[in-house]
Amino acid sequence: MQTTNLNRSEVERLVREVLTQKLRGGPTAREQHARQPSQAGGPPHPLVVNVSARHMHVKQEHLEILFGPGAKLTKLKDLYQQGEFASEQLVTVVGPRQRIIPNVRILGPMRDYTQIELSYTDGIYLGIDLPLRISGNHKDTPGCTILGPKGSLTIDKGVIRAERHVHMSTEDMSYYGVKDGDYMKLKIDGPCGVTFDRLKVRYHPKVVLEVHIDTDEGNACDLESATHMELIK
Repeated sequence: MQTTNLNRSEVERLVREVLTQKLRGGPTAREQHARQPSQAGGPPHPLVVNVSARHMHVKQEHLEILFGPGAKLTKLKDLYQQGEFASEQLVTVVGPRQRIIPNVRILGPMRDYTQIELSYTDGIYLGIDLPLRISGNHKDTPGCTILGPKGSLTIDKGVIRAERHVHMSTEDMSYYGVKDGDYMKLKIDGPCGVTFDRLKVRYHPKVVLEVHIDTDEGNACDLESATHMELIK
């Protein structure tokens, strides 16, 4: 059996690379696969599918209630879309059954509304009948109580199950032949392969092509084991 001797500097370099990837939320297997260069005539950007775990968006007024006057979000790591990040701030969500879900992370940047995004399973556990909505649509949505280290607040709306969606730029929409608000299918091959229907197209000129599904959906298809992913009009 052959052995390879690494000198100290080489070991330190490898350790730094691993730590840097962890701290930055390095690419998962599905992202590494998706980031392979596109073939000639293929889609303009690689497809990335990410699970959007339960989280909170918050406006400044509510952040200060939960974390104290003058509170600001502090970045833990960047997310896939430029300018978006997971913060170090965590809250506890309390449902009408007095059941709680702790350690719900706040995502930045700041919003002009407060919103909690949960999975269907989370809603059953908390006793909240979650409506399926695109982020920001809070009409006729339920509320909940939120606990922070410096205070608590009860919102009367803004708790949703996020509708699965794909972020697209102008170039992406042109390639796939869709427009903002259209629905597509997401086909995932693998040991637990599935095809998700009603994947909503969300347009922004500066976004990177990315699909968001929730935790229940990610578990159903065992996303980490996916061998191929495809958007279908």
